Formats: sequence, structure tokens, C-alpha cells
Amino acid sequence: MDTHDTGGERTEYAGAVYGSLLAASVVAGSAVDGTPVSAGDLAVVLICTGVVFWLAHVYARVVSSGIQPLTWQRLRTAARHDRPVAQASFPPAIGAAFASSLGLSDKASTWVALVVAVASQAAWAVAAAVTARASPRVVALSGVANLALGLAIIALKVLVGSH
Repeated sequence: MDTHDTGGERTEYAGAVYGSLLAASVVAGSAVDGTPVSAGDLAVVLICTGVVFWLAHVYARVVSSGIQPLTWQRLRTAARHDRPVAQASFPPAIGAAFASSLGLSDKASTWVALVVAVASQAAWAVAAAVTARASPRVVALSGVANLALGLAIIALKVLVGSH
């Protein structure tokens, strides 16, 4: 199960997990030459990328749902459903901006954003498993598996950044 009803609204856990992994990938790829981007630029890139991927998800959902007329209602419904893809970019963007406001370097702000993105991804995966009433073992496995995916992104950042 990848959604949870919260008083008329549903949390789209798959989109949140995917969006968090996307955000981690954006952060990891933001300084491949070893020169970190500014925290402000990173926040803008994160949010813009999240919004673009959200729009792509909305388009794909509406177009792939069969031969039905394209209406604003269908687009709005799909946009509401998939908004966690975009929303997942906000915590790492806020993390980068907050770290910068504390006087941390752009490099440190980038690492803060990356850690926030990976932690968010693992948290969303755990929330999805808990909401699905999975066994404690599956909840733990969900968290560990998503943490491993995030750590793979971090490892790639370190490997590429060291060359």
C-alpha cells in the first residue's frame, strides 16, 4: 500500500520516497567537479527539479489512464495525488538554506541537504510500511533498504567527487 487516508487527503508514500531519492540524486550531482554550488542555488535547483518531475508524473498519470478526455479536473486530481514527488524536494532545500544561514560553507550545506534527503527517504519508506500494517521486520527492512539506496547515492557522490 502506498497511500494513507488522512481526513480526505491521501499521503502518496511512493511519490515521497521517489521524490526524496530524486532530491538526493540532484544534490549528489550538483557538485560533480568538486566545486559546491551555493546553498541558495542548490535550493532552487532542488525545488525546480522536484516540480518538473511532479509535472511529468501528473502528465504520465493522466495520459496513461486510458482514452478519456483531458480535463482540468483530471489534471487537478493527478496533481494532488502526485504532489509528494515535488514536496519531497522541500526538506533538503530547507536544510541547505538553514545550514547556510548558520554560516556553514556551501560544501557543508550540500552535505546537510544530502543527509536530509536520504533521511527523508528512509522515513517515508518506514511510514509507508507502518501505515500498511506491515510486520516489524518488514518495517525495518523498508527503512534499511531505502537507507541503502540513499547511501549508494552518497557513495557515488564521494567517488565522483574524489576524481
